[in-house]
Amino acid sequence: MSRITSYFIYIFTSLLLVQGVTECKLPQLTPESTMEKINEIMQAHATYHQLNPELTKRILQNYLEQLDPSKVYFTAPDIEKWTAPSDDLLKQIMNDFSEKKFTTFTLILDKMQLAVARRHELDKKIDYEHLPKHVKVAEFKDMKWVDNEDELLTRLSRIKSLQIESAAKLKDETKDKFLLRLTKRQAKFEEELINTDPGQKQKLILSDVLKATASALDAHTSYFTPDEATQFVMAVQQRLFGIGAQLRDDLNGFSVTKLIEGGPAALSKELKVKDRIIAVNGEPVVGMDIIDAVELIRGPENTPVTLTVIRETGEDDMKSEQKLDIRLVRAEVVLKESRYESSIEPYGDGVILYLKLYSFYQDRDSSSASDLADAIKKVNNEYNIKGIILDLRYNGGGILAQAVGVVGLFITKGIVVSIKDETGEIQHMRAFEGKTLWEGPLIVLVSRISASASEIVAQTLQDYGRALVVGDDHTFGKGSYQTFTLNAAGSHDEVSPQGEYKVTRGRYYTVSGKTPQLTGVTSDIVVPGPLSQTEVGEIFGKYPLENDHIPPNFDDDLLDIPLEQRMRVKWLYKFNLQKKVHFYDQYLPKLKANSALRMEKSKNYQDFLEELKKNTDTEVEEEDPEKFGQGDLQLLETYNIMKDLLFLEHQKESK
Repeated sequence: MSRITSYFIYIFTSLLLVQGVTECKLPQLTPESTMEKINEIMQAHATYHQLNPELTKRILQNYLEQLDPSKVYFTAPDIEKWTAPSDDLLKQIMNDFSEKKFTTFTLILDKMQLAVARRHELDKKIDYEHLPKHVKVAEFKDMKWVDNEDELLTRLSRIKSLQIESAAKLKDETKDKFLLRLTKRQAKFEEELINTDPGQKQKLILSDVLKATASALDAHTSYFTPDEATQFVMAVQQRLFGIGAQLRDDLNGFSVTKLIEGGPAALSKELKVKDRIIAVNGEPVVGMDIIDAVELIRGPENTPVTLTVIRETGEDDMKSEQKLDIRLVRAEVVLKESRYESSIEPYGDGVILYLKLYSFYQDRDSSSASDLADAIKKVNNEYNIKGIILDLRYNGGGILAQAVGVVGLFITKGIVVSIKDETGEIQHMRAFEGKTLWEGPLIVLVSRISASASEIVAQTLQDYGRALVVGDDHTFGKGSYQTFTLNAAGSHDEVSPQGEYKVTRGRYYTVSGKTPQLTGVTSDIVVPGPLSQTEVGEIFGKYPLENDHIPPNFDDDLLDIPLEQRMRVKWLYKFNLQKKVHFYDQYLPKLKANSALRMEKSKNYQDFLEELKKNTDTEVEEEDPEKFGQGDLQLLETYNIMKDLLFLEHQKESK
């Protein structure tokens, strides 16, 4: 438990992308260190502190699904004794764990290696001349393992048909690369699974057992390989050390698709979009996995890296290729466009300020709260701000302290969030500044994937009556908090070669005593967006914690603070404590009615909603509204609600 004490608290969701274990270097695990980590995780967990038969059954299921997530290798009979384990088998596995043995998981991997070989033979039997037509993505949702090899061949044929039909919509050159990339991805996935080296095989089993065990506890407890832990920290901070370029694997090299503003590549003006990188510091990267290539390009700050690139010049009919060596010096790259953005829209004698926050981040130079504060101050110095829209629709969470900081921009003092840990102890996190940066009309715009720290901000501001929550009917519903074995808020802790983990310690609650766990934050005014029909959220995840509540804390008694300290701060803190306000109550019925009428009368909006109903099984990306030719209708209607609110407020003041 030595590393537990230095944890930093985070509010994360499964929405953060982490690469799978087969795409990363294997951690330096032994049976002893694996059990040590399992015991650490379970001792810290909010609910489970030791193995039991139900958890063991979950571990088996997770392990099988990690090996065969698409269910295209195993058949049901192959794994029946593990998908429906006997009581004796569960007891044996639990006993093996106590003795640091993982015999059952070795047997499963052996079976997987046979299944990989069988898959290769079945791939050869696919009849490309008579593939099924018009296969839908929806049929591959929530799949089960098939009953026999004939059914497995049918499934593989239907998947291949879907891939080929998708590729047919691309240009010939792009189509070939797409199909080759799929082949390469399959080969990469299978590479470690069929590795016969005993040492590598053991590391793979131990890593997968750790992953299966952690995720059996709840949806947000996770084990990370060293590479995954590094990616996780970068996802939180939205910063890294490298050249500041986004790459795409084109099989014959890695094409530059974007240069990050302020990064070494953009500042040097030597590297260009569409350049194809074929070597890094003289080492060829063609055919290399993109993660390995990126690792070669990244490195310590202020160190040089030389990229060998192919650049096409001339027009289509006169194209030629030029080979160049480009030397860049690595530096810290901050992905600002993945952090926040701001804009203004004129209204009357002032402006409506729009703030879009993508995550709750913090490092040694900046944070989400300080960046939003700077944006508000800058606009306020130049214009008369009439209202603020805070867009959290695509914000999956981040650092808990930053959720507190962002709420603190809009309230005086008071409890923002309370956390209850595995012991039942409750601690409160407060805004202490005593002065709001913005006291006027505020709308928080949310979607079904606004999660975690976003839900704290939305629900707390709603609790205090400081903001209207507008958007999809509810948010993601993640009301649990995790601790991570690295301080992702800005330290330079080295990632352990044995990997890292985050573990769910308990639930969080806003000042009303409610937790958004499972239910999410309910919008005051429902304005459907691209994700409003999507089945996404905590309730759809594996093994979620139940909903809960604690008493409201609007009148903060400071009882969680030691007595001596409490007496020193009590009177100062109690002065100007944020009270619950009811400013929006008088306007809400009219705002809801006006919004509903506008959407009902808008042909664009109705067409948009009809299109969403047709595509409920299709993954919707943030840019999807544009494909309807209608722009961001959800945001446009939110602006209309804000303008309505400002108009109604002005009318009342004029009387």
